[in-house]
Amino acid sequence: MALERTGNGYLVDPSIWTEEIMHEMATEDEITLSDSQVNQIRAAREYFSENSSVPPIRTFAKVVGVDKKILFKEWLTGPMKPITKYGGMPQPTGCV
Repeated sequence: MALERTGNGYLVDPSIWTEEIMHEMATEDEITLSDSQVNQIRAAREYFSENSSVPPIRTFAKVVGVDKKILFKEWLTGPMKPITKYGGMPQPTGCV
């Protein structure tokens, strides 16, 4: 299934998000999500559901109980952008 995505790789229609779509997006991007990354995406989705916003990285690190330096190493980039992209959330703005 070809997913309709923005130029930055986010879902055009986030309401279609499922874990299957999360994995399909990652595969399209030539990424295999680890169990840890999937759990982080689930935690971010829960935070977003409860707060209607994407958490800043410091807050998110506390939520998942992982040092933010480890999050950066695990994602090889700023972690909140791929977490929100594969999690079907809006693209974060500012310092996340």
